[in-house]
Amino acid sequence: MNIIFLAIVMIAFLVAAIRQIAWEGIDQSPMELLGAGMIKAAEGSVTLAIGLIGVMALFLGLMKVAEAGGLLTIVARLLRPLMVRLFPEVPADHPAMGAMIMNFSANVLGLGNAATPFGIRAMQELDKLNPHKGTATNAMALFLAINTSSITLLPTGVIAIRAAAGSADPAGILPTTLFATICSTTVAIVMAKLLQRYWSSEPAGLPVTVEKPEGEPVSVPLPEAEMAPAGAGYPAWVSMLALGTILAMVPVTIIYGRSIAPWIIPGLMVLLLGFGAIKRVKIYEVFVEGAKDGFQVAVRIIPYLVAILVAVAMFRASGALEMLIVPLGAVTNLVGLPPEALPMALLRPLSGSGAYGIMASIINDPAIGPDSYTGYLVSTLQGSTETTFYVLAVYFGAVNIRRLRHTLFAALSADLAGIIAAVTICLLLFGALR
Repeated sequence: MNIIFLAIVMIAFLVAAIRQIAWEGIDQSPMELLGAGMIKAAEGSVTLAIGLIGVMALFLGLMKVAEAGGLLTIVARLLRPLMVRLFPEVPADHPAMGAMIMNFSANVLGLGNAATPFGIRAMQELDKLNPHKGTATNAMALFLAINTSSITLLPTGVIAIRAAAGSADPAGILPTTLFATICSTTVAIVMAKLLQRYWSSEPAGLPVTVEKPEGEPVSVPLPEAEMAPAGAGYPAWVSMLALGTILAMVPVTIIYGRSIAPWIIPGLMVLLLGFGAIKRVKIYEVFVEGAKDGFQVAVRIIPYLVAILVAVAMFRASGALEMLIVPLGAVTNLVGLPPEALPMALLRPLSGSGAYGIMASIINDPAIGPDSYTGYLVSTLQGSTETTFYVLAVYFGAVNIRRLRHTLFAALSADLAGIIAAVTICLLLFGALR
């Protein structure tokens, strides 16, 4: 991350410096634009973190209630056949399993704000199993790779913007988004598993701080053998039935996605609190305790957000991003990625808000519109990829991870796969609109 951060800043500065030398004194100078962009991004980073406080407090509070009632353990055991194969170093009944599943579930439903608190909680739990603090484990790397490419059934935010832009079929991107995210998630898993062999972690068996069930910290050696899956799961047929039920919901979600979307967040709160009440959990006290954790985490990630978002803003304000788009656009247009959509594809891993702005401007452009080929493509790109650098900064920042190992390469491979898949499926379904 040190190299990437420095490279983005230095490239942006050099491009702005060259443009400053050739500047003819019209409007703001390139260096003035660069400086203004940096200050605006720094302010926006803090504003973003403050905006996250309430959302994180809400969903971490709900998650605390679910955990106290045992829901996460139940769900983790239901999905144990899949999860233990993906994350063999995480015990099957560990809280990290439940948190990861909740994060994946939120992403599947297009609830980015809900997914973030669950993801941070998962990282905190995974860090308790980390024998080398500050270095990403294989489980952390795979989790974040899947997180940045998570299968999405309901890209609710994108559907809302398309509807506001006057689309005749706002939910028309559901099949394209589903296809693109299935491809990107598959690539994320494969690349994370392959690359972990070439990014070895420190020797196992070093002292590590773990927690006893009652929460008392104790320093003990933690060899790899003791990190194997533990705890009994449900019978295989129960797990298969649960997975089958989830798969059966796919066509239902595609058909009735717009009707289901408004119910998701209110329903999630009612279900989790109701579950806690049935399990005789003191839901108010437990919710407040979890919300406190959400507040502390949101404040802790501010420095990480400032660093990465300022670097990205410099890259845009300097003109470096535009320099990439012009020559590449002529080439990508030949394979189904129009020049108008190229900034979206390049910016999506770097800046979620920037990509959102580009998508909104494209589909609201009368010359393009939401129901054109380009409109469908940029909507699919927005709904099927994640802001990779933002996710890395927030999730790793929450547990002070500085050595990323292979995480970034796996995540960017998934991003590339998502872009290719989005172009492919949009060409197949909407190519006649080009």
